[in-house]
Amino acid sequence: MERYIRANLQHWDEITPIHVKSRFYDVEGFKAGRRSLHAIELVELGNVTGKSLLHLQCHFGLDTLSWARLGAKVTGVDFSGAAITQAQVLSYETNLPAAFICSNLYDLPNVLDAQFDIVFTSYSALAWLPDLRPWAEIVARYVKPGGTFYIAEIHPVSQVFDDDAPSGPPAVKNPYFYSPEPELWQGDYADRTARVVNPSYNWVHSLSDIVNAVINAGLRVEFLHEFPYTVFQQFPFMEQGADGFWRLKGYENSIPLLFSLKATKA
Repeated sequence: MERYIRANLQHWDEITPIHVKSRFYDVEGFKAGRRSLHAIELVELGNVTGKSLLHLQCHFGLDTLSWARLGAKVTGVDFSGAAITQAQVLSYETNLPAAFICSNLYDLPNVLDAQFDIVFTSYSALAWLPDLRPWAEIVARYVKPGGTFYIAEIHPVSQVFDDDAPSGPPAVKNPYFYSPEPELWQGDYADRTARVVNPSYNWVHSLSDIVNAVINAGLRVEFLHEFPYTVFQQFPFMEQGADGFWRLKGYENSIPLLFSLKATKA
């Protein structure tokens, strides 16, 4: 596993500056006041004013700082030094207070001793983790008693389809159920034309794997929601609606593309 993690770190260090410049992330729009959060998490997580929030796998901090913009006291964690450096720069440039920590998620207890009202993670985060059991235990360790864990994430069912197919219907390409051997992935989702030298490796986690990991870590699941749309153009043959969400043309209500889960700690 270590060689896969090292390869992924090289990949994220390489693509961070690509992301900062990309239209996908629209950093200039963010600096001008735009929030990168979506309606799903804004509605389901609710008012965060005055609450402490830990954002796991925060990349270069747009969502973390968006929560700060809404009044949360935020801490972001990512294993990429390039991403954390950029997050700190953005915090300074936008005058949004935030703490950012560079750490492998599994090593976080070695460098952070605190608990939070909210632990948050979102959108294409879990695929980079080889083992959900310690992930969920770390999540639970950082949730205060009475606090909340919330995740909005790409639905694992959607990840079985070939995201390079030029037109629908989608063809099954990848397994749905977990394997210790990751899937090789090349390129960059934010800029498909970018030249990326370092490949990355993803792991498959079924919805039951995710839910059971959270339950077994001692958290109480309040809800699990599934959605037939997603927040970015996951497949070339998707169409964006007036609400900003992307849907599979001809399969608008047939395939789950996102899920959200909220859990609490007794």
